Amino acid sequence: MKYTSQIVAAGSGSIGGCTFSRNRSGAYIRNRAIPVNPTSASQVLVRGALATLVARWTSVLTPAQRTAWETWAANTPQTDALGNPINITGQNAYVMMNTLRIQTGIAVIDVAPIVFANAVLTPPGIVSATGSTDVLSISFTNTDLWATAVGGRLMVFIGRPQNPSKVFFGGPYRYAGAINGAVVPPTSPLPITSPFDFTASQRIHVRFRAINADGRISTSWKSSIIAV
Repeated sequence: MKYTSQIVAAGSGSIGGCTFSRNRSGAYIRNRAIPVNPTSASQVLVRGALATLVARWTSVLTPAQRTAWETWAANTPQTDALGNPINITGQNAYVMMNTLRIQTGIAVIDVAPIVFANAVLTPPGIVSATGSTDVLSISFTNTDLWATAVGGRLMVFIGRPQNPSKVFFGGPYRYAGAINGAVVPPTSPLPITSPFDFTASQRIHVRFRAINADGRISTSWKSSIIAV
């Protein structure tokens, strides 16, 4: 777990039988729940990707390539669950970027980025969610770097439909599809089909993440809409 202050002013994670989290009302502590072991196709894919990439880091990458990833990680702080900057390892960075690439079906990159910054994602939007077709219309800024090159992608994750009053949703989200970048950028908006059936008046929560052509990824952006 992580905590700040003299006792626990902010916490994230579990210790003993307690789980520390927060919502719009502030921090809270609840009994720790042990989740079931999910075996969906997407979960199996991610687990396989993690195992493959850890092995690849050791057996495929050259010492020079591993050093380049360590350099990128040391110069590019990430944000932890409490919103604080942290430095991850080069292996963490390699696995983090390439897990998303495997998930969306693009080739693994072994060469570390040379720009010491995360990808930038202008917040996408949800134009509509149509219950009769389970299709969402996604708007985006096609001047973002992910949209302007082959190998860039906007990944879209969708949660199970919720009651319309549930504005705050912690997940889980399932990978629904991606919008591909190109030399001639895609035109906004574009459709994405939800992996879950939904009906009119249900709230649909969506999480977005961009991948640049050089492998760098953005932080997540979340949005929601009530289906029609």
